[in-house]
Amino acid sequence: GGHLLLEGVPGLAKTLTIKTLADVLHASFRRIQFTPDLVPGDLIGTRIYRPDRGTFDTELGPVFCNFLLADEINRAPAKVQSALLEVMQERQVTIAGEAHPVPAPFIVMATQNPIESEGTYPLPEAQVDRFMMKVVVDYPSVTEEHAIVDRALRHAEPVRAMLGPADLISMQERVLDVYVDTAVVDYAVRLVTATRRTFGAGLSDLKRYVSYGASPRASIALVTGARALAFLYGRDYVLPDDVRELALDVMRHRIVLSYEALADDVTADAIITKVLDAVAEPEVVLGGR
Repeated sequence: GGHLLLEGVPGLAKTLTIKTLADVLHASFRRIQFTPDLVPGDLIGTRIYRPDRGTFDTELGPVFCNFLLADEINRAPAKVQSALLEVMQERQVTIAGEAHPVPAPFIVMATQNPIESEGTYPLPEAQVDRFMMKVVVDYPSVTEEHAIVDRALRHAEPVRAMLGPADLISMQERVLDVYVDTAVVDYAVRLVTATRRTFGAGLSDLKRYVSYGASPRASIALVTGARALAFLYGRDYVLPDDVRELALDVMRHRIVLSYEALADDVTADAIITKVLDAVAEPEVVLGGR
């Protein structure tokens, strides 16, 4: 049920990946190319006057879909990004004082280019925090790139729908039945707390690199994501390894680095890796599971 932020240089098939996912799930899909001249009405919709009837009609925007691709989200001004905040958090938009819920499931998948700064706007911290995960898409290996070029020389295979939106909702409900031990919850909270209080985790040398640590949303996302990961692995219980596996994706965009970190080329991933090494994993007793 969370939203996803994909970061990578152009040409790594970020947009194609999201479009293919929507096709496989046979869900409604909309793509918005974010540009500096975009206005909130282009995103959520607006009221239109009909002179023949003398009335106003509500025209709903492209956010009313199952999968919304916000392409190059950091190119839109703050007003547009703020309009996206409500729909990401509340699953509804407000037009002329009237609330309009978006269809379920609703997932925003945004892409951003990390290497360009001209014509881009930094995402507000409040909005970045709304994304459950930030996944960094790297260059493919030589073998993978050979396969990519080989596929480009042939006609693309048609994408086959494997599930429907109702199936995805059913899976989301089944994830709620996955057991989470209190020790696993405590482990997730200790990991997130260590990004704020590095001294308490024995990482006092990192304090000068972190201006603000991860928010409580990180703890929620770690446990929620670990539940979903356990479900995908065919388990009805969560292990500490599930939390570790998601730690980088869940926390890298929630840590605000200091100027000293930028000067010393210290990344959020490097800080999180040190936190993972410093915080001890719990011994979880799962009884008869």
